[in-house]
Amino acid sequence: MKLHPRIESVTQRIVQRSAGTRGDYLKRLEATANRAPGAQRMGCANVAHAFAGMPANDKFKVVAERGRNIGIVTAYNDMLSAHTPMQTYPDLIKNVARQLGATAQVAGGVPAMCDGVTQGTAAMELSLFSRDVIAMATAVSLSHDMFDGAIMLGVCDKIVPGLLIGALQFGHLPTVFVPAGPMPSGLSNGDKAKVREQAAQGLVGREALLDAESRAYHAPGTCTFYGTANSNQMLLEAMGLHVPGTAFVAPGGALRDELTREAARTLLEITKDRRYAPIGKVVDERCIVNAMVALLATGGSTNHLIHWVAVARAAGILIDWDDFAALSEVVPLLARVYPNGSADVNQFQAAGGPGYVIRELLDAGFMHEDVLTVRAGGIREYTQIPALTHAAKGLLWSDIGASSDDAVLRPASQPFSVTGGLKLLQGNLGRSVIKVSAVPEDRHVVQGTARVFDAQEDLLAAFKSGELERLCEQDAHSSLICVVRWQGPQANGMPELHKLTPPLAVLQGKGYKVALVTDGRMSGASGKVPAAIHVSPEAAMGGALAKVRDGDVIRMDSVAGTLSVLVNESEWAQRPVAALPEALRAANAVGMGRDLFAGMRRNAITAEEGACSWL
Repeated sequence: MKLHPRIESVTQRIVQRSAGTRGDYLKRLEATANRAPGAQRMGCANVAHAFAGMPANDKFKVVAERGRNIGIVTAYNDMLSAHTPMQTYPDLIKNVARQLGATAQVAGGVPAMCDGVTQGTAAMELSLFSRDVIAMATAVSLSHDMFDGAIMLGVCDKIVPGLLIGALQFGHLPTVFVPAGPMPSGLSNGDKAKVREQAAQGLVGREALLDAESRAYHAPGTCTFYGTANSNQMLLEAMGLHVPGTAFVAPGGALRDELTREAARTLLEITKDRRYAPIGKVVDERCIVNAMVALLATGGSTNHLIHWVAVARAAGILIDWDDFAALSEVVPLLARVYPNGSADVNQFQAAGGPGYVIRELLDAGFMHEDVLTVRAGGIREYTQIPALTHAAKGLLWSDIGASSDDAVLRPASQPFSVTGGLKLLQGNLGRSVIKVSAVPEDRHVVQGTARVFDAQEDLLAAFKSGELERLCEQDAHSSLICVVRWQGPQANGMPELHKLTPPLAVLQGKGYKVALVTDGRMSGASGKVPAAIHVSPEAAMGGALAKVRDGDVIRMDSVAGTLSVLVNESEWAQRPVAALPEALRAANAVGMGRDLFAGMRRNAITAEEGACSWL
């Protein structure tokens, strides 16, 4: 199938925009790749230190026989359900390496925090910048420079983007990513959301809420909604950085273990003495566009409008929200997975999963097929599903076939929507994004009276006191737009604001038109309430949200792609820009480790530029 002209044009403008930075990146990659292996290049004391802890046979292989050495970077901890299964992965990888005359070492561990645990707490203000900490920890792990390739063990929200950014600093190394798969389906996401809304209204207490949450999040594996963690895995498949079909295979079984072993075999087939496929060349402009398309076609996490901008920058590639918007105009929405539908990721996988989506996008001309991947068969291999052979000694891939549930997955010829699930909004309030795939069509345009909050806790208090409902009743059109500012990277680290969804959903459920405008994040859990998020520039940078006042009329138009305050132009230009309240600044600066992140907050660039603290 011929490539769609929009995919081609967006790719070409990214190539042109990135010519200088990408060229510099590839020059550095080539210079590093042309060196001798570390065990032959570095001093004897360096080599002795690097392998002193190895078993004797492994040491002999890598030093005397000049065998290849794999560096494993792991995000394992048993606080995160998605990472708990990874405890055994290094031994699986080491055993395969030995069988193939190679060795493997755990090069290092990276921190991995759970946004579900920290949601609504001060610790959530570390969340976004934990991505950059993970990237730096990955770089520290690989900086021993004794590796012929790397395997990345990680799944969740900031962990995969951080691992990617860090790995791309070592772009000369072939790199394979290994996930752990989703937990079994428990209480449905829809039923969980209902209990949350009941709790927000005081209709059920803590005991009932905790019971519901515990039945939803109940076992090792990723959460089953299509949030940032599971969007990560979809994008890695589309980028060709997994073993094909790995993303949503359940943890703990023989198939999952064999796929982890296959990751080691795959890596050893793409080192310099074989079919060399370093990550810095795999992740090129076409690869990044394929990831963007996969995100849009599945209604994935809005966090990736920040994270994948940063990932691309790490490879010398410059993308922006205009690129996402241009692609979203033509990429069809093929999946309905919660919060964009009722199905969870296990049902998504059963219906055909990532392989079905990739096949449909390739066949319809929405993805680049001429890309380098970690597999010899290229991106077409990612349209198949893996299974154990009858002898349970290997893997066999087969065609996925038709969708087994057209309420979850549809072909590109009959999509849920002819456009993608994300929309760029811009106007005199700045630039922002909205996840329209989860929002009812009658809520795509909201014009209402603004109520301005300086913290999410203030909005929650206003809901509990009944103030928000009274404001909705007073408005002639029953429309209320809540503005929550000082939530950007420089203000407080840009926390996710998930706790705002239940109360706003309650108001919407009563028939009121409500919406949220914020320079914070809502992420992959963005639901049915219209939310213009990531407003950039943020208020703390002097952005327009710092000028909004209670009673202003704001229009959020997801059809026209606008976000504006309806104030006379001359009045708006003269209106002063509020400053971040000193008490709020002081409160955001200390406690829960936030003191250590002051430099990151100070140096962070805008959300649209990736909110990077390292540029």
